[in-house]
Amino acid sequence: MTKSVTMDDLLASQGDSVKQLTQGESIVGKILSIRKHELLVDLGAQGVGVVPRREVGFYRNLNIGDEVTASVVETELDNGYSLLSLRKAVKDRGWDEVMAVKESGQVIEISPYDANRGGLLVEYDGVRGFLPVSQLSAEHYPRVGSSDKDEILQRLNGLVGKKMTVRVLDCDRKANKLIFSEKEAIKDGLAARFEKLAVGDTVKGVVTGVVDYGVFVNVDGIEGLVHISEISWERVNNPNDYVKVGETIEAKIIAIDKDRLSLSIKQLSEDPWMTEVDQFKKGEKVEGTITRITPFGAFVQISPAVEALVHVSELGGGDEADPEKVFTLNERKEFVVLDIEKESRKISLSLVNKNTKKK
Repeated sequence: MTKSVTMDDLLASQGDSVKQLTQGESIVGKILSIRKHELLVDLGAQGVGVVPRREVGFYRNLNIGDEVTASVVETELDNGYSLLSLRKAVKDRGWDEVMAVKESGQVIEISPYDANRGGLLVEYDGVRGFLPVSQLSAEHYPRVGSSDKDEILQRLNGLVGKKMTVRVLDCDRKANKLIFSEKEAIKDGLAARFEKLAVGDTVKGVVTGVVDYGVFVNVDGIEGLVHISEISWERVNNPNDYVKVGETIEAKIIAIDKDRLSLSIKQLSEDPWMTEVDQFKKGEKVEGTITRITPFGAFVQISPAVEALVHVSELGGGDEADPEKVFTLNERKEFVVLDIEKESRKISLSLVNKNTKKK
């Protein structure tokens, strides 16, 4: 009578040639069966492993007979199978790859799968990481008002699924921390572009943000700022009245900082103030419109491009006079030109009738 052979007999006959499974190791096997709630894997002399239903997404495209690499979670369950994880094996390999990429400083390509107000969520080789807003390039940084969080999220959502070039900024396997940086990935290229630029150059760029104090511009990957005072020769109250996000503009480089350009739109055209000021002479009378009233005096528009100042001391009553009691916004009055300083672009006025007060 033939004696039946058990699994223990088979393992005993193999002697030391059969390596026992250990928790956490990676092992290669072939798919035995694909069921609705589990995947069975043939591990040869080391038995059969099972991949649970929670990882169904990891074997959705697999077929019987395919070779897979899995990580051992438990060496033996009650049914004699080993508990395996395809996800953990992928993640372990992913961390090895991430560490190698960080070590080499290699530039890689990623596509964010989601976003929150702090940045972009990324998965690279099975490892999930984060690309903070602060590490985005000038092209992608959401330049909006600090209080407009909804618009920041809207801009970031526009980057989901988009291919981006990044470097690994920080990674910690034990802490499960992986941080990417787009700024670091383009750093070398930006340095070369900076070298080709000089103060006085005219450049083209795309407006990436309009804020209270100016306009942000992407100039071939380099961030530029047009301060509100450099948008137009006329007084600018709202930069949005002059440019819009996505618009391509020309500007002059007026300063080059460490990682940003200071730009001017108005300096690409002649200052109309210098032309119009020549029509005025010291001592002559002029009419003007009150544009601003301050504690130290009032600003007066005496031509389309020329604004002059009537100091509080020229209102009668010395420095104790109250401009608010003398002037009304947008009213027209008559003045005398006291002084013209072309270099500093200043004109001083005196009120003709110093006893005039608002009724």
